[in-house]
Amino acid sequence: MTDIAEAKRQFTPSGFLRAGINMGNPVIAQKDPHGGDPKGVGAALARELARRLGVDVKFTTYETAGKLADAVKNREWDVAFLAIDPARATDIDFTAAYVHIEGTYMVAEASPMKTPADADRVGVKIAVGLKTAYDLYLTREIKHATLVRSESSKAAIAQFFSEPLDAVAGVRQPLEASAASHPGYRVMPESFMVIQQASGVPKGRSAAHAYLAAFIEEMKASGFVAKALRDSGQSDVAVAPPG
Repeated sequence: MTDIAEAKRQFTPSGFLRAGINMGNPVIAQKDPHGGDPKGVGAALARELARRLGVDVKFTTYETAGKLADAVKNREWDVAFLAIDPARATDIDFTAAYVHIEGTYMVAEASPMKTPADADRVGVKIAVGLKTAYDLYLTREIKHATLVRSESSKAAIAQFFSEPLDAVAGVRQPLEASAASHPGYRVMPESFMVIQQASGVPKGRSAAHAYLAAFIEEMKASGFVAKALRDSGQSDVAVAPPG
């Protein structure tokens, strides 16, 4: 049984819950048009977690998932919402995923590449955001193509449009939005990975991790995650199965 008092202590070393949010993933987080706290499923989960703990929440936002993950080394947040990856798990204890999103490629309409496997060929250049979940995955899996990294996913898409690159890797939804606004481009129907969006705490906070893991499972089962996705305009995103 989780020690709730100890979990609360581990979640709030500053007296409130510091929630790390990756603003570079529009499926998980969106900016408030009025300049307030972030919106989206990640922020909704953080608010509900803080409510249950009986504490205030303070959001710490990052432009990219890589910066969010790196910030754990300086203990800048107490809970974060980002994709599971072995490279990140050295410093972060993750829950099971609460959302599954697809990593795929956008290419020119005339490109001969039809499936993700077609992209892993000598001479192919793939734009990708630095230290994103799909950058970490492709770094391990790509054998022949060259990854061309930009500082963020948004910058990678811009680089793909402006330079002679063959593909850009990313989350399906923003890639499809970019293709829709740029005639002559398409997104592959097949994905190269399922990105497991989860929550995590800094290593060494075992009571907080146990509490968070149970919390995420309850939020999936209760319909909270599905509602938060709908409320933020992401109803086409899949809630992850029980962990």
